[in-house]
Amino acid sequence: MKIVIYSLIIAFLVALAFVRLSPMVADRWHVDPFEIDPPKAGGVLQRFSSQMGVIATLEAYKAVALATPRTVVLAGSPSEGRMSFVTRTALWGFPDVTTIAVRETSEGVDVAIFARLRFGKSDLGVNGKRVAAWRAAVENTQ
Repeated sequence: MKIVIYSLIIAFLVALAFVRLSPMVADRWHVDPFEIDPPKAGGVLQRFSSQMGVIATLEAYKAVALATPRTVVLAGSPSEGRMSFVTRTALWGFPDVTTIAVRETSEGVDVAIFARLRFGKSDLGVNGKRVAAWRAAVENTQ
């Protein structure tokens, strides 16, 4: 019986380490949300207009994203016109990636936000809630 319990504990720790320590390769996750297909389950893609300029919009989203617990920049910058962030869950450390791209058009500024999970098939609506919260926070600063 001890062997079974120890095996379960070791399996749990290995799974935890795998999720927390798996590298996030920017080339794979820092994609252009304007150029992707609709997301799979657990993903969210929203496109909308902004009243701010390109740099100001990305700076506002960067500030909101980095104020979110357990969120770091994966790649990009406001001057690039696109940034990707990794937000991890508190207990397991599951990574979700949110990429925000902004571009100027003849009508103004278009924004695309693409949030998705790395592991599993469901995020229980977390990505959608995060995107909604970030959008609300930025819109309240305008």
